[in-house]
Amino acid sequence: MNSLATEVLRLLGVRGETLAVAESLTGGLVAAEITAAPGASKSFRGSVTAYATDVKRDILGVDGTLLAERGAVDPQVAAQMAVGVRKALGADWGISTTGVAGPEAQDGQPVGTVFVAVDGPLADSGSANGGGKVASLRLNGDRAEIRMESVRSVLALLLKELAGEQTGNERAQDTEQNGGT
Repeated sequence: MNSLATEVLRLLGVRGETLAVAESLTGGLVAAEITAAPGASKSFRGSVTAYATDVKRDILGVDGTLLAERGAVDPQVAAQMAVGVRKALGADWGISTTGVAGPEAQDGQPVGTVFVAVDGPLADSGSANGGGKVASLRLNGDRAEIRMESVRSVLALLLKELAGEQTGNERAQDTEQNGGT
């Protein structure tokens, strides 16, 4: 899976941008995956493992009413976590994970319900092409498998956003730097 993190970091480096991570069900696994890649310190600002609901509210700025009404396992909570960590850590990009890894249901959501989100620079401009994206997942497997698939999924969502936002000039520069034609 480290190839996803490596590619994310490569694209962030090409763009001169930074990343921050907010994690709930993954408990630091996303940050560990990113920091396992060489050169992570050039783009990775840090992470907040917001396992407790009050941490999501008080540190990441997730709306308290939303948390009270819907619980922590919700697409809007994931989106607000990504926005909040991006702002809190001063990053260009924020990603987040929230969900139910098991063994029991939580907040009325079954095991395997996961939401991952990305917030980026184009969200600031109100563009429909970038920034705020949330993916809703229904994962199978045991607790460890659900958590690892959540890591892979949030990195893949970020990679898709990063790759989709490169302009033609950035792509040309990236190709030249990597020996392409």
